[in-house]
Amino acid sequence: MRVAIRMMKQDDPRKCTAAKMVRMGLATPVRRIPNNAIVLHPFAERVLVPSDRDLCRTICAIDCSWKLAQAQFAGHVPGVQRLLPPLLAGNPVNYAKVGMLSTAEAVAAALYIMGFGQKARAVLDRFRWGHTFLELNLGLLNEYVHATGQDEMYEIAGSYGLSKQ
Repeated sequence: MRVAIRMMKQDDPRKCTAAKMVRMGLATPVRRIPNNAIVLHPFAERVLVPSDRDLCRTICAIDCSWKLAQAQFAGHVPGVQRLLPPLLAGNPVNYAKVGMLSTAEAVAAALYIMGFGQKARAVLDRFRWGHTFLELNLGLLNEYVHATGQDEMYEIAGSYGLSKQ
C-alpha cells in the first residue's frame, strides 16, 4: 500500500507529521489527490473497513489544520473517501481526544485497519509519541482489523466507550 499526502502547508512545518513522513520517505507528496486512492477524510460518509484494502493501492491523507479542515473538504474530493473509526489521539497536542489524530496517526491507523500492521508501526516509530498512539488504541485496532462492515466498526468502538466522531 502506497502512502500519498496532499500538503496544504497550514501548520507549523517543524511540528507537521506529514512533512516528517515525506522527509523520511514514508509518504509521497502529491499536488492533486489521485482518483484511484482511498482518501482519509474526516467528513466522509463511510468508515474505513478492512476490506477497503482491495479497492485501491494508495492511501491519501490531506494534511491541513483541524481549524480549517471543514473548508478543505467542502467541495468535491476525488478518490474513495473514507472516515476513520473512532480512535484516541496519542500526539501531545490532542492527547486522548477522540478523532483528533495527526496525519501520521491517521495514516498509521488506516494501514493497521487494512492489515498493514508492520507498515503502520514503521510510521509510528518515527515519532516519540508513536508508541502512545498504539498503547491507547491497540485493542481497538486489533478488533477493527477483523470487522466485516461499518456497523460492526461502530459496535466495537461503542464497546470501548467511544462513539462516532
